[in-house]
Amino acid sequence: MKLNYYDETDSLYIEFSDETSAESVEISEGVVLDYDAQGKLVGIDIDNAGHKIQLRDFYLKGLHPNIMTVAA
Repeated sequence: MKLNYYDETDSLYIEFSDETSAESVEISEGVVLDYDAQGKLVGIDIDNAGHKIQLRDFYLKGLHPNIMTVAA
């Protein structure tokens, strides 16, 4: 899983897979789910993320200890 934040558009993309998106469904204003050709969720796009979720602090619980961080 990758979290990609784009400051210039204030959008957050949560990527679950490297598969190409074949279908996108907006489930609420500015929140889009991306699915691959087999119907599996590959990502979530959140527009205006700074207004919808708290981006200042992230806490990851119960995840595999092999977590890599990349500086912006």
